[in-house]
Amino acid sequence: MDSILVTGNGPLKGQIPIAGAKNACLTLMPATLLSEEPLTLTNAPRLSDIKTMTQLLQSLGAEVSALQDGQVQAMSSHNLDNHVADYDIVRKMRASNLVLGPMLARLGQAVVSLPGGCAIGARPMDLHIHGLEALGAEIDLRDGYLHAKAPGGLKGAVIDLDFASVGATENILMAATLAKGTTVINNAAREPEISDLADCLRKMGAQIEGDGTSRIEVQGVDRLHGATHQVVTDRIELGTYMLAPVICGGEVELLGGRMDLVGAFAEKLDEAGVAIEETDAGLKVRRRGDRVKAVNVTTEPFPGFPTDLQAQMMALMCTADGVSVLEEKIFENRFMHAPELTRMGARIDVQGGTATVTGVDRLKGAPVMATDLRASVSLILAGLAAEGETLVNRVYHLDRGYEHVVSKLSGVGAKIERIKGT
Repeated sequence: MDSILVTGNGPLKGQIPIAGAKNACLTLMPATLLSEEPLTLTNAPRLSDIKTMTQLLQSLGAEVSALQDGQVQAMSSHNLDNHVADYDIVRKMRASNLVLGPMLARLGQAVVSLPGGCAIGARPMDLHIHGLEALGAEIDLRDGYLHAKAPGGLKGAVIDLDFASVGATENILMAATLAKGTTVINNAAREPEISDLADCLRKMGAQIEGDGTSRIEVQGVDRLHGATHQVVTDRIELGTYMLAPVICGGEVELLGGRMDLVGAFAEKLDEAGVAIEETDAGLKVRRRGDRVKAVNVTTEPFPGFPTDLQAQMMALMCTADGVSVLEEKIFENRFMHAPELTRMGARIDVQGGTATVTGVDRLKGAPVMATDLRASVSLILAGLAAEGETLVNRVYHLDRGYEHVVSKLSGVGAKIERIKGT
């Protein structure tokens, strides 16, 4: 199993290109199931999760080709011959459940295994199921699979989500595009990935209004056609690399970065003493002083502070001046990186969904273990700020969400290398 070796070595300088959004691309790819005509995605990230979604779509009979070194995904679902999303593929990645809505809408039936993914807490399918049932689907759970059918076709409905779930909003939105009549999703998720999906679906002929707000309205159409769509910039990769020069000094420009994607996160960085400048090519980031100030963070659905940047922010707070409190309100099991950071000399006290971090002058390199996708990159960031060498083990998580992390960081002066496992 591969590891990544990081040696703290001072300031960074240069540019880092930001890839297309993993979470957007994993939502856009199942949209191909809604149409017989081709769907082409540009600016696709080159990640293992994208390969997993490719395998899943191909298992359903879709044609998927990775072009231009994987940055273009060309897909066609003109000949779907299977409606079962098998456990062996779905267990690798939670986003696999996003084939449920499109298959129900297009085929009138779907059998989808309950999903897997990072072990960061319970993420049930209840909201997906209730929403699709409101559209007329009949869904049973048997032997770990959701057996869904819509014998009379899907019909528009008013759906009130108990929680602004991104995945449930996406599944319901895709299904509603081919439902008869009008569908209203109240308390819809407002993440940029939702708007990106809606933009793509509109290019395919869908009639959607209100994306980016908590009320989305969809007027169903008889069929969708093909389209070409550019995947939105990955706001989580953007936020992650914004922290690199803040943690160990220097100035880095993030190519393709947009302030509207990281508003709440950027506000916290400004409060901590970080300068963020918008440029023609993206965002330029540096810290204003020798040390950042401790700030308190509470994770919230967009446009609040993203849960997917909590681990990375904790790494920054480990060497901040003062005491910070990080409150996790999205996933109840998302502080598994805290004990690993403690191995590096961090002072962290976790009580339930709250972590109190007392900043230290300097972290010290140590062997650590990645527990999930975002935790793995937080340990790399901590290694950039640490004295000596940090060996991050179990980095297969990293490949699910960050493309070419070693080359991107080494390109701005970081001492980082990947060590192949035996």
